[in-house]
Amino acid sequence: MPLPKGKSNCITDVQDVKVGHVTLYEKIDEVTTICTGVTAILPHKGNLFNQKTRAASAVLNGYGKTTGLVQMEELGLLESPIMLTNTFSVGAVWQGTLQYMIDENKEIGDSTSTINLVVGECNDSYLNSIRHQAIKPKHAVQAIKSATNKPALEGAIGAGKGMVCFGYKGGIGTASREVTAAGENYTVGCLVLSNFGKREQALFADWNKLEMNTPDGSIMMIIATDAPLYDRQLKRLAKRCTTGLARTGSHMDNGSGDIAIAFSTANRYSHNRNTAVESLNFIRDDHTIMNQLFQAVTETTEEAIISSLKHAETTEGRNGRVVEKAPLQKD
Repeated sequence: MPLPKGKSNCITDVQDVKVGHVTLYEKIDEVTTICTGVTAILPHKGNLFNQKTRAASAVLNGYGKTTGLVQMEELGLLESPIMLTNTFSVGAVWQGTLQYMIDENKEIGDSTSTINLVVGECNDSYLNSIRHQAIKPKHAVQAIKSATNKPALEGAIGAGKGMVCFGYKGGIGTASREVTAAGENYTVGCLVLSNFGKREQALFADWNKLEMNTPDGSIMMIIATDAPLYDRQLKRLAKRCTTGLARTGSHMDNGSGDIAIAFSTANRYSHNRNTAVESLNFIRDDHTIMNQLFQAVTETTEEAIISSLKHAETTEGRNGRVVEKAPLQKD
């Protein structure tokens, strides 16, 4: 039986999680079109460096250019916004995010350690003149500062502006589920950046084959929850994105970067605490609520991908290329 949806069916249903977008669109000439953007996911409204969140990632297919996952895997902590953009803009977004974080935290790189920044990407070069490198560090700062806990905008917005999914216009999608067991209530939310698949592969629609010279594609899947979990358990959640992705029809092709990141807003880790021993409470792996959390990840990943198609609009990009809106109705 499907789980109940969250109040807004959005990753921001997880308390304190915020999402912000910056979208760039400009036709420079008949060949060159800027069609791209930046999306920021903030795990909570406080100081992200001083109050780190437990986190983990799962690299389902490693054809991607992320930053920050190595240290996240080593320490199990997230200490920055999760930033999404196009492949050639990872560096600019990383630089802008760094500037924002050191402005907010004067001790970084001075009286304390450096900071680990997480940036993910998909290749939007079918529609976006990616060689133009239109994204600048300031756009990352703008995306972070615009972040809100209101329902996130979806479709051809932010990092999703130039993305293509199943041969139709893709981009940003989100969904949430409520989990209840033994008197405990938790929320799981997912936000995706969809940029993969061919029309004939879609399992949720009957679409005819269309020849498009697009890359194999990629997807970034971000899972948020307020359930008290730690990094090993969050990796288990991140791995379940595979089942939601597969439900839509993805084969995780050779050139597809399929990467999931999961974090919990519970059990935050204080940067400035000097005690030798850290303690936390977490859900037992063998409790029935874990299976519901896994189900929630599967359902939200699948729905977020489909939602990215439902909310996108027909978009004209570089070289006069046009990618149509998928023939799907919004709920």
